[in-house]
Amino acid sequence: MKILVVDDEQVLVKGIKFNLENEGYQVDVGYDGETAVALARSGNYDLIILDLMMPRLDGLQACLAIRQFSNVPIIMLTAKGEDADKLMGFESGADDYITKPFNILELKARIRALLRRSGAPGRRQDSPRLVRGHVSLDPDARAVWKDAESVELTAKEFDLMELLMRNPGKVYTRESLLNLVWGYEYAGEDRTVDVHIRRLREKLERDPANPALLLTKWGVGYYLRDVPAE
Repeated sequence: MKILVVDDEQVLVKGIKFNLENEGYQVDVGYDGETAVALARSGNYDLIILDLMMPRLDGLQACLAIRQFSNVPIIMLTAKGEDADKLMGFESGADDYITKPFNILELKARIRALLRRSGAPGRRQDSPRLVRGHVSLDPDARAVWKDAESVELTAKEFDLMELLMRNPGKVYTRESLLNLVWGYEYAGEDRTVDVHIRRLREKLERDPANPALLLTKWGVGYYLRDVPAE
């Protein structure tokens, strides 16, 4: 598995590279946002780790640029811990977020979880295609179609949509979605779910302003309407 690590703190990058290579990953590194975009475009990476505050292009700008041509899983690193900063990261297309200083074991766990969810070797190969209304989803190919047109989703968007499509009609609280999809708790960050639901509606609903498939249970959470395939 090939990982790109980009952060202007060279000592930190060296430490992350050392630890990930000891785990058997192939690791490339960079120290600014422009390099991150260039490497992401030319390399075939399974995951990218981006610092938020970098010279030339910051992490948000680099993430947005990468999302123009790739849906590779992205983890954002930052010294900031405010919800607003994390939401901006998710809005830019990041799949996960970790605040400095962090435990390298936690970073490794997040990397493993994202790689597993984004289609790393070893996942099941016998999942049938899921179809609800005008949306169909192939868990094995990690592919989604809206009215037979292919739609690109990020790793977290796909995981969230797959969970909802496997359990139509079941209402999930924001907290339960965080635990089930992200695999750990985001204390006080329930709006992360709102951001991802909105992005899924924009990509998959015929009329995002009046969703017919991804619905809100006011005061509770979200669910996918149980409708037959069209």
